[in-house]
Amino acid sequence: MKALTITINPSVDKSSSVSGIVPEKKLRCDNPKYEPGGGGINVSRALKKLGLDSLSLFTSGGRTGKLLESLLLEESLQILPFSVKNETRENFIVVDTLTNQQFRFGFPGQPFSKNEQKILLDTINAIKDFPEIAVISGSLPDGVNVELMKDLIQICKNKNSKVVIDTSGEALTAAVEEGVYLIKPNIGELAVLTGKNELTVHTMETAAKQLINNGSAEIVVVSMGASGATLFNNNEKIYQPAPLVKVRSTVGAGDSMVAGMVSALLNNSSMKNVLRMGIACGSATTMAEGTGLFKTENVYKILKELS
Repeated sequence: MKALTITINPSVDKSSSVSGIVPEKKLRCDNPKYEPGGGGINVSRALKKLGLDSLSLFTSGGRTGKLLESLLLEESLQILPFSVKNETRENFIVVDTLTNQQFRFGFPGQPFSKNEQKILLDTINAIKDFPEIAVISGSLPDGVNVELMKDLIQICKNKNSKVVIDTSGEALTAAVEEGVYLIKPNIGELAVLTGKNELTVHTMETAAKQLINNGSAEIVVVSMGASGATLFNNNEKIYQPAPLVKVRSTVGAGDSMVAGMVSALLNNSSMKNVLRMGIACGSATTMAEGTGLFKTENVYKILKELS
């Protein structure tokens, strides 16, 4: 097993569609679809589609947690659920078929106790043959101190694992304070991390280099949505525009991008191919309906276009 994904705030995503969303009216939705959710979980699901196995560690609580576990086993993922007292959260996504607009409702994750956090850290520390890449992705539950993020990173680094971070807010700030291998901020997040009010495509290089030079990250991939992304490391600056695709949903696109980059890193690809694979996976996921991830054939079709 070459990759470990860690998801502290997973979810079960329920999606449906309805013809016309209007207030004060009973809306008849189509049958719901249930899928696993949460940053690291989606990374593991995407890696599986690319032919790479990973160990997916996540918190699991209550009936929703059991449903999440069963959904992942149906996809033949290798899982390490960590039992917590509080219920795993749900998200709800609905598409208005009249306008093709997507509405995303995210519920907060429940906190878990200091003792549960300690046992979680011990569980990760006890993993044998620790994977060469550890992906910590997604948000922290409400009420969980960001120091947990630093503790997770320290354990992985002490195991000589390259840490890939995809989170936001205070958790992202804590991660760069600890120092990691790769981060994937957008321009706004990069500005906050470097103490700037705002950045442009012309000034983000200085900000990214600032993080690299002070040891916050070895690789900074700045995501720019439909405009593509730019990868910075100590020696290179690589820009890759995004392909033109029909966007049906953006759910899971960022996680898929991380999975694409991780797959290329595990295959010892060049930084150019790391970025291309990330954009190919992210773009292919936007072509999928609802909360679904990419079709593998679309990834390689886009990758051929990018190359």
